[in-house]
Amino acid sequence: MSNAYDDQSFFAAYAQMPRSQHGLDAAGEWPDFQALLPALAGQRVLDLGCGYGWHCQYAAAQGAQSVLGVDSSPRMLAEARAHHSAPGITYELGDLTTFTRPAGSFDVIISSLALHYVADLAALMQRIAAMLAPGGVMLVTIEHPLFTAEGHEQWVTTTTGEQVWPVDRYFDEGARATQFLAHTVTKYHHTLSTLLTSVLAAGLTLTAVAEPRGTAADIAQRAGWTRAPMMLIVRGEKR
Repeated sequence: MSNAYDDQSFFAAYAQMPRSQHGLDAAGEWPDFQALLPALAGQRVLDLGCGYGWHCQYAAAQGAQSVLGVDSSPRMLAEARAHHSAPGITYELGDLTTFTRPAGSFDVIISSLALHYVADLAALMQRIAAMLAPGGVMLVTIEHPLFTAEGHEQWVTTTTGEQVWPVDRYFDEGARATQFLAHTVTKYHHTLSTLLTSVLAAGLTLTAVAEPRGTAADIAQRAGWTRAPMMLIVRGEKR
């Protein structure tokens, strides 16, 4: 996975983002994500790519039996431990491309905006399905395939002065050198069919797909990502 978050200048820029400073309240996709979460009381929760630990803190506050936050960035984990520690929460350094636990270790597995750093989604979904207990739920947010396809993740101005979101190379899956917080970051583009098929091939039942448009304030202000889909939320169950 990308180690961009351990670059000092990148991390400093990331720390200034509204979602870094204000957490879930500043995450436009949070209302859609929260609505699809199962009841967390008494559940064993795994957060893959936990970042600052906002979702871990939420799960603990909802009465989760245990919460494990995994991230490949020591800087992220340091922030999580400093600001979002609570009884029942454990943080661990780990790579999403290799992390595993014994079969049936978790009742709920979540991931927020981390899967686009993973090249092999099929292998990851297989491990997620194996780690879920029967009846368990997977809920993940990933950058939308229409958002990642062209690669630069920047609006383009047409000859008439209109700003549009470019969609190109959609079927050309793989690495993209994207511009994020004035840094070049490697992400991986996957088509919608690849993403959903990886869930189904892992033996999970697809129970919801959502394309969040942001908060009411975002929509009222016509924020850029309310015009073109930036994120995709996928929910699967191990039935």
